[in-house]
Amino acid sequence: MKPTHLFLTLIAIPALLAFRAEAGKASGTLDIYWIDSEGGGSTLIVTPNDESILIDSGNPGGRDPGRIHAVATHEGKLHQIDHLITTHMHVDHFGGAAELAALMPIRHIYDNGVPASDPDGNKADTRWPLIIRPYREIPVEKRVVVAPGLEVPLRPVAGGPSLRLRCIGGRQHFLPAPAGSPRSPACTDAPRKEVDTSDNANSTVWVLEYGGFRFFDGGDLTWNVEQELVCPENRIGTVDVYQVNHHGLDISNNPLLIRGLAPTIAVMNNGPRKGTAGPVLSALRGTPSIQGVFQVHKNVREGEGANNAPDECIANLDEKCQGRHLHLSLAHDAARYTIENPSTGKTWSYTTQKR
Repeated sequence: MKPTHLFLTLIAIPALLAFRAEAGKASGTLDIYWIDSEGGGSTLIVTPNDESILIDSGNPGGRDPGRIHAVATHEGKLHQIDHLITTHMHVDHFGGAAELAALMPIRHIYDNGVPASDPDGNKADTRWPLIIRPYREIPVEKRVVVAPGLEVPLRPVAGGPSLRLRCIGGRQHFLPAPAGSPRSPACTDAPRKEVDTSDNANSTVWVLEYGGFRFFDGGDLTWNVEQELVCPENRIGTVDVYQVNHHGLDISNNPLLIRGLAPTIAVMNNGPRKGTAGPVLSALRGTPSIQGVFQVHKNVREGEGANNAPDECIANLDEKCQGRHLHLSLAHDAARYTIENPSTGKTWSYTTQKR
């Protein structure tokens, strides 16, 4: 190669890399990825500014942190996680964080505070200090203990609609319903279940808003506490996308909550043998607003084939899988969005609800 050509090539390579880096921003989309942590929680949000929010980090052991890192870097084109939200202190929601931090920086962590003992109150289990230590020692710029009303500070989108990620509640305390919210007659004599004394009931509840688009993530919130969100008044209002609580288990997903949120689509971060309970699928299918139900995994429990979305709406059909994800992309004007199943290449398009 001639010296002149070499010089031009050395100039062109950084320019090309810069162009590729900017290419992700040019679309102006907001993207949500449901990453397969085999029935754990790991939802990645990338704003039009390429700012990243990871809600829960799956399990420890290499698999889940590796899958999160792969989606974050290959699909999201990210070099760091700006905001990690841990909805509650169960290992399938916080366990992968320390290993992920070894793969890419995590700047800020939001949680209910790191408990000194097992948050489920199991005093006989002495392993907790060892289990929680890697999470406690993650090097970050800032740790924030979450309270209802807290907002994650996200950069505004130039030329785009308003962007907001707000905590509606946590530790079984919630924001009041907006003024003028109607009382729901369906709350009268609504069935309740046994009181949940685990940390699932303390899950933090989040609503992401971009223009008129609204996305709900309630971690592993359970039945009786879910009811508090919509009874006697709806504290949240309607949403476009409902991340199915608690991986689709029927100790969660109170139909009162689902009907109150009135989502257009529901996405379940279940495992092949975890979640997708029959009553939950029935509640989703029986909600008039819901146009599509999507699953990260197919339920392979024997005799429960009906407890599944259509195969085309499922990212992973086999129990031993490659860990494929689901991907939602919201247009810059927030008026429409698509959800893609990359394992099949099929996409579905929806219009943001008018409120």
